[in-house]
Amino acid sequence: MQFADVIINISHEKVDHSFSYRVPERLEGRLSVGMPVRVPFGSGNTARLGYVIDLKDEPSCDPSIRVKEIEDIETGKLPVEADLVRLAAWMRRTYGGTMIAALKTVLPVSARRRHLLQRHVILTLSEEEGRTLLAEYEQKHRTARARLLRALLEEPGHVLPYGPVTTKLRTTAQTLHQMENAGVLRISSEITYRDPVALRAAAGAEQAHTKPLVLSLEQQRIADEVLEDYDHGIRRTYLIHGITGSGKTEVYIRLIEGVVARGQQAIVLIPEISLTWQTLMRFWRHFGDRVSVMNSSLSEGERYDQAERARTGGLDVIIGPRSALFTPFPDTGLIIIDEEHEPTYKSENMPRYHARETAIQYASIVPHGASVILGSATPSLESAYRARTGAYRLFTLNRRLTGGTLPEVEIADLREELKSGNRSIFSGALQERLTQTLARGEQAMLFLNRRGLAGFVSCRACGHVFKCPHCDVSLTEHGGGRLVCHYCGYEEQAVRICPVCGSHYVSAFRAGTEMVERTLHSQYPGARILRMDADTTRRKGSFEEILTAFANREADVLIGTQMIVKGHDFPAVTLMGVLAADMSLSAGDYRASERTFQLLTQAAGRAGRGERPGHVVIQTYQPEHYAIRHAASQDYDAFYREEMGYRGMLLYPPYAHLLVIQFYAGEEKTGVRIANAVRATIERAGMMTDSWKEAPVVIGPAPGRISRIEDVFRYAVYVRHRDPEVLISLRQIIETSFHQETIGEGTGIQFDLDPMNGF
Repeated sequence: MQFADVIINISHEKVDHSFSYRVPERLEGRLSVGMPVRVPFGSGNTARLGYVIDLKDEPSCDPSIRVKEIEDIETGKLPVEADLVRLAAWMRRTYGGTMIAALKTVLPVSARRRHLLQRHVILTLSEEEGRTLLAEYEQKHRTARARLLRALLEEPGHVLPYGPVTTKLRTTAQTLHQMENAGVLRISSEITYRDPVALRAAAGAEQAHTKPLVLSLEQQRIADEVLEDYDHGIRRTYLIHGITGSGKTEVYIRLIEGVVARGQQAIVLIPEISLTWQTLMRFWRHFGDRVSVMNSSLSEGERYDQAERARTGGLDVIIGPRSALFTPFPDTGLIIIDEEHEPTYKSENMPRYHARETAIQYASIVPHGASVILGSATPSLESAYRARTGAYRLFTLNRRLTGGTLPEVEIADLREELKSGNRSIFSGALQERLTQTLARGEQAMLFLNRRGLAGFVSCRACGHVFKCPHCDVSLTEHGGGRLVCHYCGYEEQAVRICPVCGSHYVSAFRAGTEMVERTLHSQYPGARILRMDADTTRRKGSFEEILTAFANREADVLIGTQMIVKGHDFPAVTLMGVLAADMSLSAGDYRASERTFQLLTQAAGRAGRGERPGHVVIQTYQPEHYAIRHAASQDYDAFYREEMGYRGMLLYPPYAHLLVIQFYAGEEKTGVRIANAVRATIERAGMMTDSWKEAPVVIGPAPGRISRIEDVFRYAVYVRHRDPEVLISLRQIIETSFHQETIGEGTGIQFDLDPMNGF
């Protein structure tokens, strides 16, 4: 007799564990780990969906408890890959949350969708036989049959699409059935998959496999050494630290070619959906229809089709943001994480997994093991530290593929601009460079890490800042005189008189992307301008439209937020203007300097990627800050040494790991009380545990960076320790001690291991 451990598809902590079920004889030999099943659950034996996470000869529960029987395999769901179920269990243990939440993360495509069918009507008679039969139909006044047969005979190949046959030719299903039974024709049905990006139409006359891949000696050495390891059964993590434009993508392509030739598949992760189209086209030129995408902008049907194509061997390469990691390939051999430093690889929803760590774990689970490639011009300090201490294999690319040099970088001190009387958004240096760039017919990009018309609105007389009444954040001015909260959506009409002191000196503090666009139109009326931010990219396909238009030289200037500086390659761009370089330095996060350095270096890397030299103007109020100085000189090693000195003194990652315990409460006193109780529990655990070499460092409780959102108060306790297992153990103790019944309704606790964003 066989038994199965089944996790029930209910997101509730009380049932967040497996239950034993007896496997009926008719299902023995058919069940495997990962399969979805229908089981009776609860006192009423309600039919519930569950997932098999283990098969045993004995039940896991108390032998005295009556074990219920599995009803059937759930055929209405996609088969679940056992490897992904194992990965979900690791994610749940490492990052917290429920097992069901982890399963829903790794199995984003669960429900079956109807396939699209292409049907054709095909003449099965010879030309002569068809003409003879047509004359017979006409003589006997079988008008419908004659009309269809005549159309088939006139069509080259004697094949017609099924749709026009039933509509334009007005042929009924009964007539088709009768003619098929008589041997006159046959109806073919072929499954066709939804094309999420319309590659053939987008590519136009461009064909796949047209350009052979030629690598430099540096690039070829990396590919050869990784594939040599691969052939010797060595599966490890590699970091490619390559300056912007050094050809990391070409190395990825060569490695994928090698893995595909060995019968395995590859996953390519990118940080933003906005990069999907341009990245996909580069890979499509080499792999044709064997490459596709997986991301949240696809419809359920499109996601289902790409998962089915991957599962059934119709794809070799999948491209997409972090969720593409869970594409159900039968034998993943290579996982590439491009721009691995980007914070978007960390999920903000439970489980709060990091795609880099999860990919490395997944690579150890898949059937034959997979190699992991991390690529960046500005690697995260965690990856750089691991590479320098031998945990990862480090490769470097120090030359631009085109043979060009890195762009010339100029720092514009906005304090001096103000002293000289320049109150414009643009410094004198940027205005001069922009005028020259447009005069030469070249392209420019302007980067601003803001959204909307302006930043916070305040009174210059008394200092009053217009804030959201429900959240502890300032309102942002948008077009139409609206003040908007970007957290809860609250809106109010802008006023020009201060409600506190009656002053008329009410204005926005900093310009946003809309204001930059308006100012640019005013100063350069002949310039063609595109804006790319969260407001202009809400509609599906808008990313591709804007990027395609700019790539096709339909615009002279592209204004945008962070999404324009990540990985794009526009050879005609010779000028990058960074309008507010030091804005991210005030983020109140220990990663602020690292984030600023990475952002500025990546932004600078967009200029001069073609044959013409590039120029970058960085506008800042803090030109002396080390993150800005090292970004201007493109000196990663100098920044690494200086920043790691601070991290070491403060025991921050990568020297230690950080667990943030977040508290949410409708009443401020309740949040403080629970946070203090959790801190006391952590301190007791540290004193009672002999196996820990050192006690964890506990900070807080402290109000969240935004202390209130939608009238919910937010507090946090921060715990640091060199061993992540200590933090995982602490989280499990807190989860057990402070469940919902203990802390009460209207309150909540969440956990974030090694967070990428401040709380």
